[in-house]
Amino acid sequence: MTRIQQKFGQLKRQGKKAFIPYITLGDPSLEASCEIILELSRAGTDVIELGIPFSDPLADGPVIQRATERALQRGFTLRSGLRAVGELRKQTEVPFLLFSYYNPLFAYGLEQLAQDAKASGIDGVLITDLSVEEAAGPVSLLRQAALDSVFLAAPTSTDERIEKIARFSSGFIYAVSRTGVTGAQKSISEEVRPLVDRIRRHSDLPVAVGFGISEPAHVADICSHADGAVVGSALVRCIEENRTNPRLAEKVGEFTRWLRGGI
Repeated sequence: MTRIQQKFGQLKRQGKKAFIPYITLGDPSLEASCEIILELSRAGTDVIELGIPFSDPLADGPVIQRATERALQRGFTLRSGLRAVGELRKQTEVPFLLFSYYNPLFAYGLEQLAQDAKASGIDGVLITDLSVEEAAGPVSLLRQAALDSVFLAAPTSTDERIEKIARFSSGFIYAVSRTGVTGAQKSISEEVRPLVDRIRRHSDLPVAVGFGISEPAHVADICSHADGAVVGSALVRCIEENRTNPRLAEKVGEFTRWLRGGI
């Protein structure tokens, strides 16, 4: 079992829900990212999504786009990111999910990526723009490296597509709370509960919900009917606003503990 599978199994036995933060690896620097990741693990997060910067992040809103630009301007590469994660793995057992567009992974070489990710202590990979119709090859390589493959399901996904997503997913399924790009919202879409229910008709995997979650009340709402909540843009904005603060990691930790109050 991967660390992701073990963590969700543990939470289920304890009657708890998962808090899953997303950060853009390399923003505002790779060194700062490492400090933030360790602080997130100390703050009680259950899985950490590590976003890989890409020059054309079509699924992301302005907050994560800016983070991606900052990381790339500072010379981030996937290879340097994996090296940094490998060093982090010596200090924490929190599960890591690599969150990436397909292009950087394809350029790296999928077979090599799977091997190097596993060696670095990555537990799973989510490829945002990999369609399930083309997933068999990449998922096979991830499985061979004992890595989870996490896929996105949206409110617009048909039942037929959700069935395919369930077939290729492991670890958990990521339910997108609404259509459109990432970004914090004032309220959570009413489409979430029906989507989670439809996913559960096709899969026994845990379901975590993301996109738009920015307050403890949102986390509580999501966790009342899903197995976990993913917070991305709100956390990345906290990093952006404090990126020159010498207490950056501590500030992110405080914000994370505030958000986790919804669980």
